[in-house]
Order: sequence, then structure tokens, then C-alpha cells
Amino acid sequence: MDPEIQKMREVVLVYLDRSGGLQKFVHDCKKYNDSKQSYAVYRFIISINPSDITELDATLGNYILHNPLQAAQIFQSVCFVAIKTLSLIEQLQTEAQISILLKPTHLPPLPSYVLSLSAYPFNYTSPRFYMSEGIVIAMGTVTKYTQGARFLCTEETCPFSEGRFRCIRVHCPGATESATVRTDFVCSLCSSPLQEDMKFRVLGDKQIVEMIDAKILNALKGYSIDKSHFRIQAFALFLRDELANKMTIGNHYRIIGIPACVQNGLQATACIEVTSVQLYKPNGPSFVSDNFKYLLSLTSSSCWRFTAILANIFASQVVPPGTYNTLKLAILLSLVQTCEKENADYLDLLIMTSDTLVIDRLLNYSLCLLPRGIRHPPSSDIFPSVSKDKHGSASIQACSAVLAKGGICYIGDLSSYKKDKLELLQSVLESRTTTVFIPGKKYGEEADQQVTVSVQTNFWSFVDVDSSSKKHIQKENFLIGQMDVSLIPVNLVDGFGLLIYNEFPSCRLSSPVVHHILKKAINPEAKLHKASQQFTTQDYEEFILFARNLHVELSSEAESLIQGYYLASRRVRRDSIHGSTLSASALKILISLAKAHAKLSLRQTVLEEDAVIAVLLLESSLTLKHGTSALCVPPNPVFPFDLSDENSLQQRDIYLMQCHHQLLKFIAAYSPGIHINTNEE
Repeated sequence: MDPEIQKMREVVLVYLDRSGGLQKFVHDCKKYNDSKQSYAVYRFIISINPSDITELDATLGNYILHNPLQAAQIFQSVCFVAIKTLSLIEQLQTEAQISILLKPTHLPPLPSYVLSLSAYPFNYTSPRFYMSEGIVIAMGTVTKYTQGARFLCTEETCPFSEGRFRCIRVHCPGATESATVRTDFVCSLCSSPLQEDMKFRVLGDKQIVEMIDAKILNALKGYSIDKSHFRIQAFALFLRDELANKMTIGNHYRIIGIPACVQNGLQATACIEVTSVQLYKPNGPSFVSDNFKYLLSLTSSSCWRFTAILANIFASQVVPPGTYNTLKLAILLSLVQTCEKENADYLDLLIMTSDTLVIDRLLNYSLCLLPRGIRHPPSSDIFPSVSKDKHGSASIQACSAVLAKGGICYIGDLSSYKKDKLELLQSVLESRTTTVFIPGKKYGEEADQQVTVSVQTNFWSFVDVDSSSKKHIQKENFLIGQMDVSLIPVNLVDGFGLLIYNEFPSCRLSSPVVHHILKKAINPEAKLHKASQQFTTQDYEEFILFARNLHVELSSEAESLIQGYYLASRRVRRDSIHGSTLSASALKILISLAKAHAKLSLRQTVLEEDAVIAVLLLESSLTLKHGTSALCVPPNPVFPFDLSDENSLQQRDIYLMQCHHQLLKFIAAYSPGIHINTNEE
């Protein structure tokens, strides 16, 4: 025996003893032994810490990292000796029956161990461990594969025809099913055909997943500040046994695995045999720019001024400061209410506009501030669909809404979608899930399947008022303040958190907007306003990523104000036929708006002032849908006049305090059961 191999075997035994791996191995053996059943293959998973094992023996550490298949054979021989010496599995006969899967806890943080899914050429020829990361864009259903099988020689006089485990085929990383089980194997002793002993075949779970480099998100934004060019290609991952269903479609993962090349007919497919999976969550910035800090200190005397200025100067690269303030505030609120948590506070926007070009540019610019801002291409599906993969099995494709997980999915003009798409969108807005049906007969499965996919994203859309008015006859019996939104189903309009009507119809665009558009057409890179230089796009990007990670709690005062308004509105907004016109989701929307305003103000407690802004925005939205109520807010309640100087900010504060007082009177009149503390001056 090679003395170096013998030394590595000794080191393996020492490492397993010190790391606790030997104890786990004995426990796994006990499970097999207690079953009293003979298997063709006994599979063991051994966790390896490359740092610890390299400290014990550098040669073995290097062998594991760069020759994992050969290193597994060393572990195999050590485990076989341990089983026989300690009589751990009585049914085990030969060393070939042991299958060892090495799982490194991590890899050295060096470029040579990183496999980039967008780099060229893709190094799939080295069967060693690599680390890679990307986003899951497609998932297959879980199917079976052969972990191992026993073969017997068909020649009766051959010793290999006896019932011992001499001819064992075991799955290797990257190997196809035909490499483990097929009919043309021959006996190594007499060259007679081998025949599988079917009762000893060991099956395991297998799932094929497609992953792509996270750079794909930049390509799906529709507009990006980053003008670099890169190559994008998806690669197949094989998840086996305990790793099946460990990935979720749309999530970002770091994986460790062994690349391989799978031959499928005349085509060769590069893939990765995964050994470990880790959910990747990039850390957001732990700071905001000095300019924002200074602005926050200047406006500390009021709970409303900071967010007012933020909205006023936001997106000055696209629209001049002071225009579309209500819409820009709503966009900022929606941006900070993005996360990948279950049961998150979502905030969807539906905009009624005649200025589709300006609004489209503004929304495009805004969603680029998030890592996951996706502009949905009209030619594809918004929600997951099923198709055949290269192997003929069913594969669920992520599509726009799932790729926008924890971000924004901008779906464009809502009136351009057909009825079935709108009904599906309505269902998703209500449940935040969608179901994919997989017919078994079509994809070679015995039974049909239904897979439920979570949709964790905010949706943005707009309706072109001019084009929609030409497509249908408008109603005549409108209530005061109500808009004609009959082109879109009522329940779908209610599904969006906020309905917003922008300030400037196209027939009378404000002079600053016209000048801005013309100057930008002449010089697209020019910074036309001082705000663009003081508060850059990167500043806003860092600010939003910081603000959205804040954990906020409702104060008792804010909670009472929100509940009081909700109950009062349910009483005043009702008719004798349909009951209350206020949807059940209105309370969630109010809380989401209030929390978003607190985040935007960089506070961790939702105050009454945040609740006032939330109520005004929702009441304005309800007025557009159903007409004015007893609260009677003006058409533009959050920004009733231009913000040009400190005096105008002071006037806005006085106006909002009056709104607050009016809201308290409204609650006292229509929801008397709610107790709200009022400060008498």
C-alpha cells in the first residue's frame, strides 16, 4: 500500500474522532443495522471543515479540495474498516457497498474556488469543489434516481453469479442514470453479460434546478445606470436526496458543488452536482449619506418636513423638483416597504395618468434603486408557468413576479392585459400566492401535481386615462371626486394599495416639466437641477436600502388613530345594497403606509403624524374609487401647494395639523367607541 495513502487514512480517522464525525457515523450505522435489511449501497454523509483538516494534514486537505472523488475512496476504506472492526452493520459484505458523500462546510476565499456563472469560459472540466452563487429561475419536480444497484453474472459457473455483493454500481457526481443502471455491463471476470438484481436497487430523490448569475437582475430592469455588458447563461444544478426541495424559486443562493458535463444524445450540458446550499442575503448599507443626515437634522422640528423634501427633490434626473410630489412620495413609501419576509407589509401602486411617457420614465428610474426591480416584458408571463426541460420533465419557470422577490414588479399599462391575466393578478394581490398546475400525463408523471408559489413583491402599474376613455362608454352618474375606472375590474382596483391620479394632465403639462424634457433630450447626461448634485441616485439607493431594513413598531396612539379611521370609514362608506365599500384589506394598507412613512423618516416607532399621512393618502385613493366621504379631503391632500421655501413647509405643517384635528373629529363622530387622546392647546 502507498505509504502516503496509508498516512491519509490515519489522519481521516483522527479527524473523524476529533470533529464528532465518528460518533455521527456510528449513529447512522445503527439505523442501517436496526433495519435488518440488506442494501446494495449504504450511503453516508460526512461534513468536512477544510480549515481544520488542512491543519491536521495539508496533503489530505489539498486532496479533498482538488480530488474529492478520490478522497471519498479514502474515507470509504476507513469507514469500511470501522464497520467491520466494531461490527456496526452485520449485513455489509464488501467495501464497494459504502457510498461516501463529502460535504465541505466552506471553501477557501480565493478566486480559484469561485465558479462564476457569467464568466467565460465556464470551467466544468475540473471535477473538484467550487463555490458559486446565483438566482433560481426554474425548478423541476422531484423525481427518483438510482443511488446504487447490485449486478450478478449471467454465467452460472462464474463466482460473480453468486448472491454476494461483488458487482456494485454507485452514482457518481455528474453521472446520468445510464451510467449506473443499463443492460450492457459485462462481468470483469468472465466477460459474460451482467444482470441487475432488482430487489437490491437503492433509489433516491433528484431535482433539477436552473440557476443564473444575479447580474440578470440588471438586464431585467429595462433601464439601468450600469452600462457594462456581460454574458448571461443559466446552468443546471442537481439536488439529490436531502437537498431536494431545499431551494425556493426566485431566491438567491450560494452553493458548493462539483461541475460536470452531462451527455444527452448529441448535446453536452454543463451542470453542477450540489453538495451544500446556503440562502444568500446581502447586507444592506449601515449608513445614509451626510447630506441626508444634515437634512434630517434641519427638519427635526417637524415629523412631516423630512419626507416632504425627500419627495419634492426625488428623481430630479427624470422630472424637475416640485412636480408629481404625491406620486413620488407614494413611490418612496412603496420602495421602503419591500422585503422577502412572509406576511410582509406590501404596498402596490396603480396610477391613473395621461402622461404615460413621463410616468413610465419615473417608475423605471425608481425601480432601479432596488436590487430587485423588475420591469415586466409584455411578451412573457408575469407569474410562474410550467414547461418541459431538456430531459422532458416538468420545470416551473420563475417569470417576472417571482424574480422581483423582495422588490418591485412593474407591469406597465394595466389596460393592455386580457381578462384572464387581470383575474390572475387580482388573485395574487389578494393571496400573495399563485398555483401552478402540472398535468402528469403530459410530463411523464403518474399523477397531476399542484405547486403553490409565494409572490413576495410590490406591483406597480398605470392606466392611460386617454386611451381607456376611447375604449368604453363612460358612466354618467359619478359621485363628487370619483374617477371613471370602470375599464379595470373593481376588485382588481381594490387589490392595489393606492390609486393615484397624477397632478398634470398631458393637455396642460407644467412649464418646468416641458423644459426638463426638452433639455434632457438635447443632453441626456446633464444634471439640470442642484438637487441632482446634492442628492445623487446612489445616495437615494443607499438611503432606501437602509430605510427598508428598519424594524418599526406601531405606537398605541398611531394604532388607535388608524383603527378609529378604519371603523369610521366603514360606517360612512356604505350603501344599502353592497354594504361597506371599504375593502377588508384597507386596514392592512393603512398600517403599511404608516410604517413606510416612519421608515422614510428614519424612525423605528410609528407616530400619529405617520398615521395622518397614511389616512390622507388612503382617503384620497378611496375618493378616486368611490367618491368623497364625510371626511372630505381635498384632491391633493398631502401636498396642497408647492414647496418652495421654509415658509411653505411651515404652512404645510399647519395644514396637516388641521387635517389631524379634522380626522379626530371625524373619528369621534362616526366611531365613538374608539378612545383617542387629544392634546388641548
